Amino acid sequence: MGKVVALAGGVGAAKLLRGLVKVVSPQDLVIVGNIGDDIELYGLHISPDLDIIMYTLAGIVDEAKGWGIAGDTFHCLEMLGKLGFETWFKLGDRDLAIHIIRTKMLKEGYTLSQATAKLCKMLGVNANLIPASDDPVRTKIQSGQLLLDFQEYFVKRRTVDIVTNVFFEGAEKAKPAPGVIEAITKAERIIICPSNPILSIAPILSIPAIRRALENSKAPIVGVSPIVGGKAVKGPADKILASMGFEASPYGIAKFYGNILKHLIIDEIDREHKDRIQKAGIKVTIANILMKSVEDAINLARVVMEVE
Repeated sequence: MGKVVALAGGVGAAKLLRGLVKVVSPQDLVIVGNIGDDIELYGLHISPDLDIIMYTLAGIVDEAKGWGIAGDTFHCLEMLGKLGFETWFKLGDRDLAIHIIRTKMLKEGYTLSQATAKLCKMLGVNANLIPASDDPVRTKIQSGQLLLDFQEYFVKRRTVDIVTNVFFEGAEKAKPAPGVIEAITKAERIIICPSNPILSIAPILSIPAIRRALENSKAPIVGVSPIVGGKAVKGPADKILASMGFEASPYGIAKFYGNILKHLIIDEIDREHKDRIQKAGIKVTIANILMKSVEDAINLARVVMEVE
């Protein structure tokens, strides 16, 4: 089995990855994680997408929510509220321990990728999880005249705003984290996880050197659609695609990724889009992509690894 790279962000990615680590040796898997939704709160550096992936692969994620730590309590957050602080971003007590350790390491001079590697080791995660960059790249949401940080839009305001533009502050100057370009260059297969294409994968693609490496790769680049039956499996991907001028369908996903994507896996319910996607020069495989169990995730991971 050769080296595999997965571009990942959020719950959809984590679900596929928990199947992928059963199909691919974790040592052969490099996960390039989204940092566009990183945020500093209460003086702590929080990396939500990296955390979701870590918690899922460590077997401690809250399965009901898809994020956070199972069985977590919120005593610290409750006290912060009593002291007059905003508590719209739900941080559990165990979750906070991770952010405290990460922030401590960053203040001691560790890079984000070094801190992430240490946290993975502490949690028993064997796959190589690398943030897309050690430089800050922040997703900004424009809604008319209103400019929002990603977490303001996504969590605080619950995605009610109509998105008129999305951009990635710092991306043009950001350098890929050590190991990212080497992994892409040596990869025998590259996977685009079923994450929100605009909010979770585009921040990774917005780093010029990463995009160039993907465009130059000769490896199969296989994506899994995050849209099933015109709706996002989770989150606002359908709304965002539509507001940015893309069809909320697997065809819209294919158009968004363009020349980067070589093969798209879509759900049976979206069979009608197969011909249109193939006419755009992208191969299509139909499979069950709703991962309702670990077994579903393993089966989908097998498909992802088998198609050319």
